[in-house]
Amino acid sequence: MHRSNWFIAAYHRLIDGIVCGRTRLWLRDQRINRLLETMKRTFCVAPMLDWTDRHERYFLRLISRHALLYTEMVTTGALLRGDAGRYLSFSPQEHPLALQLGGSEPKAMAQCARMAEDYGYDEVNINVGCPSDRVKNGQFGACLMATPERVAECVAHMQAAVKIPITVKHRIGIDEQDSEADLERFVSCVSAAGCQTFIVHARKAWLQGLNPKQNRDVPPLDYARVYRLKQTFPALEIILNGGLTSMETAKQQLQHVDGVMLGREIYHNPYLLASVDRCFYADAVPPPTRHEVVERLLPYVQRQLREQVALKRITRHILGLFHGQPGAKAWRRILSEKGPRAHAGLEVLKEAWSRVK
Repeated sequence: MHRSNWFIAAYHRLIDGIVCGRTRLWLRDQRINRLLETMKRTFCVAPMLDWTDRHERYFLRLISRHALLYTEMVTTGALLRGDAGRYLSFSPQEHPLALQLGGSEPKAMAQCARMAEDYGYDEVNINVGCPSDRVKNGQFGACLMATPERVAECVAHMQAAVKIPITVKHRIGIDEQDSEADLERFVSCVSAAGCQTFIVHARKAWLQGLNPKQNRDVPPLDYARVYRLKQTFPALEIILNGGLTSMETAKQQLQHVDGVMLGREIYHNPYLLASVDRCFYADAVPPPTRHEVVERLLPYVQRQLREQVALKRITRHILGLFHGQPGAKAWRRILSEKGPRAHAGLEVLKEAWSRVK
């Protein structure tokens, strides 16, 4: 090719690349703008380690169209040094969806936030609430409440790297550092870095003396402190988490805070979500029945089986679907006994379903 022709061709390729890049950025920005207009944290399903994986989230999305779903916590090390696709992949139907991230190194947190945005997540949430020894030894989780400046630095780096929201989930205090002044100092410092949403587990965490399970139940709930936090920072979005077990009680909290987050109760009795769209989002579309949920889940299970996903990885999440209904015991028994068997297929789910029809 003549040199001038080569130059012209290269020039056009460059221009086309710039245009395509700008188009991709424009499409991304349009998606984010639409998301910010529609995504509301009025009702959230909590991130739960080993529970809120992609199969659980797909299942829950069949019940509620609006509840904001969170992944189980993923560490920066797992994303940067492991198989990022394994941790970040999800089904498009799961939106709106937030990634919960564990870490404390600002540049690594920013890099992982970019990865989350590229994968299509709608939010990145920083874990400042987990009290386990593994998390504590990694210098992230609840122990970060002692260093709000570090959390603020992470927020600032992440905000600069992405356009999707960066939020923080934390406790009301840790160990002896649990005064109202300590909590307000933490929120004030982190919000000054740009964080506008705080999900507050209304219990302190004992990093010495209690294990993670005990930290979910032993420290007393203090909703009033979260209410006062909202009064002190009226411009911030404050979401209440911890101890909520009914839709009625959860709805009452909206008199004091901007939203609620439920975890274990939803996992064990997932059909509670059927009232969320109407009660929390004023959506008049009738929720699916339990049987319609199973019917809509079948094609997903079939696709996953074709991809060599073991049936038990999905059925372990749906044991509570018929909680309190005739045939619920048989449903759980068949899925628990036959689901883990080698080569278990769709026939197991259909058999269990037949017992509650």
